[in-house]
Amino acid sequence: MARIDPLSDALTNIKNHEDTAKKLCVIRPASKLLGEILRVMQEKKYIGTYEYIDDGRDGMYRINLVGKINECRVIKPRYAVKKTGFEKFEKRYLPSKDIGLLIVSTPMGVMTHFNAKEKSVGGRLLAYVY
Repeated sequence: MARIDPLSDALTNIKNHEDTAKKLCVIRPASKLLGEILRVMQEKKYIGTYEYIDDGRDGMYRINLVGKINECRVIKPRYAVKKTGFEKFEKRYLPSKDIGLLIVSTPMGVMTHFNAKEKSVGGRLLAYVY
């Protein structure tokens, strides 16, 4: 099976495991970008611990779930956002003010939209979680 968007597959997999109340989720193939998104989700307490496992092929991530995700999806197309333009996308993708977060790829690395606003940088929208 050809994978069109591995990042989208990974977030859908996490969401499906959360919906069925599973405590463990294995995602393959692994990528650096997916690892960075998982790091942000872990910092914000949406997932528990995760680890990279080298299986000799593409690698995989084993993720411990904590049951806090209501929705997580990839944002397609990956919109470019200026440092002052996050509010429009918050209204579009998040359910209400101060609930959830946008995950953004910036020149300073992958971070939440709150951190991007704080550091005054723009970037590309990758995903949202709430």
